[in-house]
Amino acid sequence: MTGVTLNGAIKRYGDVQVIHGIDLAIEDGEFCVFVGPSGCGKSTLLRMIAGLEETTEGAMHIGTRDVTRMDPSERGVAMVFQTYALYPHMTVEDNMGFGLKMNGVPKGEISQKVKAASDILKLDDYLKRKPKALSGGQRQRVAIGRAIVRGPEVFLFDEPLSNLDAELRVEMRVEIARLHKEIGATMIYVTHDQVEAMTLADKIVVLRAGVIEQVGAPLQLYRDPDNKFVAGFIGSPAMNFLNGTVAEGGVEVPGLGRTVPVDVTLPPVGTAVTLGVRPEHLEVRRGTGALNAELSEALGGVSYLHLDTPNGERIIVEERGDDRAAEGETVDVTFESRRAMVFDVKTEQRIR
Repeated sequence: MTGVTLNGAIKRYGDVQVIHGIDLAIEDGEFCVFVGPSGCGKSTLLRMIAGLEETTEGAMHIGTRDVTRMDPSERGVAMVFQTYALYPHMTVEDNMGFGLKMNGVPKGEISQKVKAASDILKLDDYLKRKPKALSGGQRQRVAIGRAIVRGPEVFLFDEPLSNLDAELRVEMRVEIARLHKEIGATMIYVTHDQVEAMTLADKIVVLRAGVIEQVGAPLQLYRDPDNKFVAGFIGSPAMNFLNGTVAEGGVEVPGLGRTVPVDVTLPPVGTAVTLGVRPEHLEVRRGTGALNAELSEALGGVSYLHLDTPNGERIIVEERGDDRAAEGETVDVTFESRRAMVFDVKTEQRIR
């Protein structure tokens, strides 16, 4: 197996540039996830690696080979699409082996590789069925199996779980994670779902408008984001952001009605900043304060309390245990100073 390296990768459609000079190294055997909002360029970048989109400028290497101008069939990659793309008139077995058959691989070798992939994906009971007799999760496993039998150097996944219901998404996430551990291949996975990114990735690449915002391990991005965009995108529910002004002793936050201390080197007094605190780092104080509990989402072991501030901002607090605030209560929130993050209002970069 081999890694993937992009050097100054640019993609233009006519005069419109959608990928802006991407530099990225994906190590051999790494599970790398491209994540970001719709239209950020993550699928385009994946298709450039696959060779389905031409790289306008820059270079792309798979292992030691320069594949920038190679056809998709020569790159040693296999792609799993969102829509399964199975042949409806073929059995599962024939679907998985069709690519090898078209390349003239002997029948015995095809059967051997299909059987090996079927064992990995637990598809033995379905090999003689046609796609219409399978569930969505089973069809996606067949699509993954078709990629496995090709023995690619790199696996590419383009939002493969987005057509599945919530329960199947969880099941397939586990299957894909297990598959990666079992075969140890380099995998590049595109999703807009940051939960998928956090649970699957060795490395996450956060994209916005065709530019990499930050690259790192899931918990690194969660705990140490470089800017407001990454801080707000990674984590569910999203980080709370409140307007503030640098004051003596910390940040004055009108939404909380007080100045809060922070463990960062702040700019001059009077500078406008944004204060960020994650829902799980806030603690509710009942019977005091001026925050109105508008809604409580009770999910069993955890609740998400939605608070309205006097100046119209919204705060979400994660609550656990038996003593939880009720809708309509007036409360306050506290947090440890080390938990707060501060961002520059203009650049949105984190102030450390």
